[in-house]
Amino acid sequence: MGVRENPFASLEFYLLSGGYVMPVLLLITIVLWYGIGYRWVLLDRGTQKSVRVLLGGVQRGKKLRKRGIVPSALRTGLAMAKRSRKDLRERLDVAFYDYEIDIKRYSKVVGTLVGVAPLLGLLGTVIGMITTFESLGDMTLFSQSGGIAGGISTALFTTQMGLIVAVPGVIARSILDRRQRQIHLDLAQIKDLLCTELPSKAGATS
Repeated sequence: MGVRENPFASLEFYLLSGGYVMPVLLLITIVLWYGIGYRWVLLDRGTQKSVRVLLGGVQRGKKLRKRGIVPSALRTGLAMAKRSRKDLRERLDVAFYDYEIDIKRYSKVVGTLVGVAPLLGLLGTVIGMITTFESLGDMTLFSQSGGIAGGISTALFTTQMGLIVAVPGVIARSILDRRQRQIHLDLAQIKDLLCTELPSKAGATS
């Protein structure tokens, strides 16, 4: 029965082999995925139905779901329209401002870190290649600065780490940005429907 490899020792070796760029990449990874996780939870539309269908359901007596930005915004808008229709558009703009701020939260942070990660990986590659060429000049396989082997490992590990951080980050960012755009359109549609179609239907039934 073979001796099991310690995963923490392997992680430590991986981080040390990448040079001083690797701790920065690790920190970026933690912050990036915190931001992605926060936005993933926040950008919960709350329903697969369109705003028009939701509004029609409310008018037929159906209740809105409690979770999700779209049902919450529609519930807020309907309450405001029920209280008073005077200056409704302006009041909806003010009321929905918090939603607009929330759906943008950490968007720039995620986008910046996704762009920085591969650049840091490239920086580590350049540092590793410099170390390699310096060692080739005096034919030093191992030295205090890392030597040929250390330079090559730094170049490879930082490039790999940069891509590991950036590629999933780009995919997650794309999905989240698409969700943000959809919710932004939903909020605009809620305001339009409450300010236009709702009064006409109310007038038709009166």
